[in-house]
Amino acid sequence: MKKNIIAMNASIMIGLGSIIAAPSAYAESLSDLQQKKESIQEKRSGVESNISDTEKKIDNLHDKQLTAEEQIAAIEAKIAESTKKIDAKNAEITQTKKEIEALKEEIKVLKERIAKRNEVLKERARSFQETGGDVNYLEVLFGSSSFGDLIDRVGAVATIAEADRDILKQHELDKKDLEEKQTAVEKKLASLEVAKAELLEIQKQQKQQKQEKAALVKKLKQQTKKHEDEKMGLEEEKENLAAQETAIKSAINLEQNRLAELEAARKKAAAEAKKRAEQAAAQAASQAASQAAESKKQSSSGSSAKSSSSPSPSPSSSQSSSNVSQVPAVSSGTFTRPSAGYVSSTMGERWNKQHAGIDIAASGTVPVVAAADGVVSRSYFSSTYGNVIFVTHSISGQQWTTVYAHLSSRQASTGSVVAKGQQIGIMGNTGHSYGQHLHFELHKGAWNYSKSNAVNPLNYIPN
Repeated sequence: MKKNIIAMNASIMIGLGSIIAAPSAYAESLSDLQQKKESIQEKRSGVESNISDTEKKIDNLHDKQLTAEEQIAAIEAKIAESTKKIDAKNAEITQTKKEIEALKEEIKVLKERIAKRNEVLKERARSFQETGGDVNYLEVLFGSSSFGDLIDRVGAVATIAEADRDILKQHELDKKDLEEKQTAVEKKLASLEVAKAELLEIQKQQKQQKQEKAALVKKLKQQTKKHEDEKMGLEEEKENLAAQETAIKSAINLEQNRLAELEAARKKAAAEAKKRAEQAAAQAASQAASQAAESKKQSSSGSSAKSSSSPSPSPSSSQSSSNVSQVPAVSSGTFTRPSAGYVSSTMGERWNKQHAGIDIAASGTVPVVAAADGVVSRSYFSSTYGNVIFVTHSISGQQWTTVYAHLSSRQASTGSVVAKGQQIGIMGNTGHSYGQHLHFELHKGAWNYSKSNAVNPLNYIPN
């Protein structure tokens, strides 16, 4: 009997020890949540640093763009100036061509004049041939009738000879003047054409420079747009990390409350176990005393009263289950299907971009449910996702994030605690979307702009 009493006390103490030791596993869970919170804070700090770096890049690109635009303005001013000079050269060339036309008329007159002189000279030459040239002059001189007539004849001959010399001289002067005018005008026209060609080449280079600067500005604008989009994504990631941090804090509070309830239950169970142990010990002592008294009496009546003790009641365990009707039906496994419909687009490259989730399409009013128990880290309207809900999950020490995008309406707000299969929205066509569908993403870890933690949902939810 004494051995039975010792065994009973040992079993009670073992049970009490298990109750006392049970919270250590929950403490580890709380520690995991705290580590996740610190990890998110660290990531958030890194994202803020990336945002700062991206802003510096954008500012630098803006400065380069401004410089390039100022250079384009300067080049345009030079092009305008060279255009004026080209216009001036064109005007000079036009004027010079008019001068050439006028000179052609002068040349025509000169040629006519020279031609007439040539006729006179030719006539004079024929006359010299016929009369023997200088002999005619002697005849004229010796044929004079008097000295006065001789003087007159000598003067006439001298006048004719002088006229011939003047004709020849003027002939040479006119030809020289003609040649000089032609040379001068041709040089002027050639010089103007060269100057114009040089100006056109300069303007060509200036226009090329302008095109290059315009291409640079376009490239800078594209780079700026890329970094601005990246900054927007990083800011969204920052907001999501902040929201996840809040969700983790909420999860920590829930875990702390749960641990507090468990601690209270443990203390109550320990007190009850201790009380039962004391009662059992008292009962055992009473039984031992009774048995000792009976053996002393050595009663043979066989009808000695025996006090029987009723067995201590075993702890009763109550299980409460709540079955909530959901659409679609909740499936077994870690994650359930978030909505009814068919998979219209899978995860992978699409339109030269990475499609980081799956699309589930259906018509009509289609409920969207939480894929697993968790806390809503964000519920808001995004320019790309439209109405979107982010849910943070902590499953077996692993953090998960699910994303439900393009909803027509949201039925879960930021900070809400949601259960697996609980309706959180209605399928829609908001944001950057073509046709009604649910864009569903699953991230093993926190959501980030590059979506590096994204995994294929079809590997985790029922098809």
